[in-house]
Amino acid sequence: MEGIEKQSKPLIGRIFVISLMALVLILSVIIAILTVNRATIEAGPAQVNVLANSTNQCVDCHRNATPGIVEQYGVSSMARANVKCESCHEVEAGYPGSVEHEGTHVLQSPSTEMCNDCHSAEVAQFNQSRHGIPAYVAYNGTTGLTEDQMALFMAIPEGQYAPDKARNQLFELEGEAITEFACKTCHNIGKPHEDGSVGQCQKCHMRHEFSLEQARKPETCNACHIGPDHPQWEIYQESPHGIAYATSGDTWNWDAEPGTLTVKDFPAPTCQICHMSGFGGSSTSHDVGDRLTWFLFSSISERRPAWQDNKVRMQSVCQECHNQKFIDDLYTKADAATESVNDFVKDSNVILNDLQSAGLLTAEPFDEPFDFAHFNLWHHWGRTAKFGSWMQGPDYVQWHGAYEILHEMSELKWIAKEKMEGAK
Repeated sequence: MEGIEKQSKPLIGRIFVISLMALVLILSVIIAILTVNRATIEAGPAQVNVLANSTNQCVDCHRNATPGIVEQYGVSSMARANVKCESCHEVEAGYPGSVEHEGTHVLQSPSTEMCNDCHSAEVAQFNQSRHGIPAYVAYNGTTGLTEDQMALFMAIPEGQYAPDKARNQLFELEGEAITEFACKTCHNIGKPHEDGSVGQCQKCHMRHEFSLEQARKPETCNACHIGPDHPQWEIYQESPHGIAYATSGDTWNWDAEPGTLTVKDFPAPTCQICHMSGFGGSSTSHDVGDRLTWFLFSSISERRPAWQDNKVRMQSVCQECHNQKFIDDLYTKADAATESVNDFVKDSNVILNDLQSAGLLTAEPFDEPFDFAHFNLWHHWGRTAKFGSWMQGPDYVQWHGAYEILHEMSELKWIAKEKMEGAK
């Protein structure tokens, strides 16, 4: 019996070790499977490049010349819809802005006329928007516009209401070398093409993926809507809407079919939900002013034409999450804040007019401190306070808005006093 017990102990030990090793192996396999599955979920479904086996001449050549572009376009919805490179780039010989390329003629950057072939409704809406010709005119003025382009400009609300020309003067003073990387970078979203069509769709729809998610995310607007004169991005970040996006936006349905968006897809709004997307009772629009009630960009804001209709469209978006009392309260208080900023600017204009009447200001723009202080008061801090009121960004209403307005006002009064006393 003792011999049997002595023989069984090593056997039991070996069985235990083998069982332990098997258990470790099984657990390792389970962990590996879970890790792979988690990585797959986080990465999302793999994108299929529909151009992988393409024999298209453009694709064949550009696989070597610009492989990144081929990869981007290969996973785009346009490529999946069988839209070829030639559909957007190839034109007839002599087409305005075209260049000869490999036995044909192409537009290196397709014009809006090319987009219009398939997206006529979107182009028509864009042509009626603040992003169209008014954006370009804001720095360039109307010089060089054709008769048709001028008529289009005047048919847009901002074309009929553009009282402040100081930005055009800054463009001239700063010079081409600076404005190429400054004003033009954003405002060329409305620049006319050589073929006469207007706008740069690729400013919002980045080539060549034309990603729905990219176009819908607020970071896309961040490219231009930042800084002291229109800090919508910064205001959005500190607003309740922006906080919701920052904390849970990765769970939202960014690829939802256009025109079908609900609060299940977007529990809180982005810039696009409020201003462009089909949501609630409002249909999709590329006219970014279609739901606005004020010309907030102006020194002294006035109501937009048909602002009551615009208000209905915007509030139909708000009503998906908020009750009517909340919405009415917000509009009443934001209207009052807008009028309050208007009053500050009117007071600054009284000081300006008094100095001009006394002949104590030069006729040249931006050649003395008073010019800059007066411009900053309305163009930076006044606009910021108005945007902050409507977008619920308290820091931008107060410290980047009203406080700075008061600071500039004291500067204007001090300069005016010095000039008046000096004149005596």
